[in-house]
Amino acid sequence: MENIIEVKNLSKKYQDFELKDISFEIPKGMIMGFIGENGAGKTTTIKAILNTIKKDQGEIKIFGLDNKIGEEKIKEDIGVVLDDAFFPEILLPNDINSIMKDVYQNWDSSLYFKYLNDFSLPKNKPMKTFSKGMRKKLEIATCLAHHPKLLILDEPTSGLDPVARSEVIDIFQDFIQNEECSILLSSHITSDLEHIADYITFIHQGEILLTKTKDELMEQYGIVKCSEEDFQKISAKDRIRYKKNKYDYEILVENRKEFSKKYHMDVIDRITLEDLMVFMIKGVK
Repeated sequence: MENIIEVKNLSKKYQDFELKDISFEIPKGMIMGFIGENGAGKTTTIKAILNTIKKDQGEIKIFGLDNKIGEEKIKEDIGVVLDDAFFPEILLPNDINSIMKDVYQNWDSSLYFKYLNDFSLPKNKPMKTFSKGMRKKLEIATCLAHHPKLLILDEPTSGLDPVARSEVIDIFQDFIQNEECSILLSSHITSDLEHIADYITFIHQGEILLTKTKDELMEQYGIVKCSEEDFQKISAKDRIRYKKNKYDYEILVENRKEFSKKYHMDVIDRITLEDLMVFMIKGVK
């Protein structure tokens, strides 16, 4: 399967933070959910992929091209929504259309204004009058209006109400239907990723802890609740993380069926991505 993004051994060191040997791939036609707590390294990784920060080492390819050497060619086919950057607040949506026509060869004004209408956004009001949710919708309209092949999205649904989030998620799903386009989607709203992601990459303290298909995580991983007596019978190699509660233990396991067969425990709960994050960050290894 052809990869849209390939990140290999990416490292970046700051005074108080370090990305350590980051590697993952996003196949064509797929959505990668990128999760981790605040400060885990998601935004730093995205900025390295976009070549807006200089990496210390590693290799990043987009569409098979080095992200630095092929930057000019690559940027035409990437749509970006960042959590901390957009146009000056004095601009009107009409101004953005005028600006972007000179930035992207494939800028589609009719598509841009269609998204503005779909999102019920005014064309002639300055962005400083927009709510956070309205600004986010404007960013999404802008990133889609030049017909990109790859979307790189950092918290694209933050600030949106549930109805608007659902609308945006539908747009992202439509975006990949031709199986030629891909999305890297960083989000704290894990329920959104459970609906649309094909793969999940989890980063913690600058390191990738896992990268797997979402179906593998949701179908195979599980949470076991048991007494201390039963906990002592479970081999350390059969648990990923565990939490000790007041009256029992909770254990994150990698394969519910195999664990049940080995330890004769029939009640093993399925996990959510939120469960996964909590166990991987707070649980004991």
